[in-house]
Amino acid sequence: MPSTAASRRGRAAPDRLRMGERLRALRKSHGLTLKALASRSGVALSTLSKMELGQITASYEKFAAVARALQVDIAQLFDPRADARPARVPTVVRTTLGEAPGYDTGHYDYRMLSTAYPARRMTPMHGKIRARRVDEFPDFIRHPGQEFAMVLSGRLRIEFETGEAIQLGRGESAYFDSGVGHVYLSVGKSDAQVIVVMA
Repeated sequence: MPSTAASRRGRAAPDRLRMGERLRALRKSHGLTLKALASRSGVALSTLSKMELGQITASYEKFAAVARALQVDIAQLFDPRADARPARVPTVVRTTLGEAPGYDTGHYDYRMLSTAYPARRMTPMHGKIRARRVDEFPDFIRHPGQEFAMVLSGRLRIEFETGEAIQLGRGESAYFDSGVGHVYLSVGKSDAQVIVVMA
């Protein structure tokens, strides 16, 4: 019987391949080489190449940097239906977790919500937090903007590179500057489930 980690890797591989294909298509549609995109985004050329080939699991931070460099909503990397054109009439986009495009980093299992909304100004996600310790991460995660997190189940600890930390239970939320390095950690045996909104 396969290990839990192996089965997670097996589930994540198709997500990585689809994401890589979309990233390559977007880069080419902008007429950029890997080298040019690496220079614009600050993401190493070798990392971008592996992202496009679906060979590595990249962090949200790297996807956000690439999306900014391509001047697209990060949702376009997760879902080809995402549209950058502003809505001309009131638009409502409904999403279920089952149909939401996902991406499993090992530390977090993301489900991107409302990706089809045109010209989004926020990035809402559902997350299952698998990480338990800061030393599981190569570095703190940081990206421009602000972040809101609300715990749906379990207990969540947000640790910051400043040494500060906050612990949240079900129904509790936090709002912070996402440019300050941070990581989400589950506290206890069950994985915390959260709604995260980034702007």
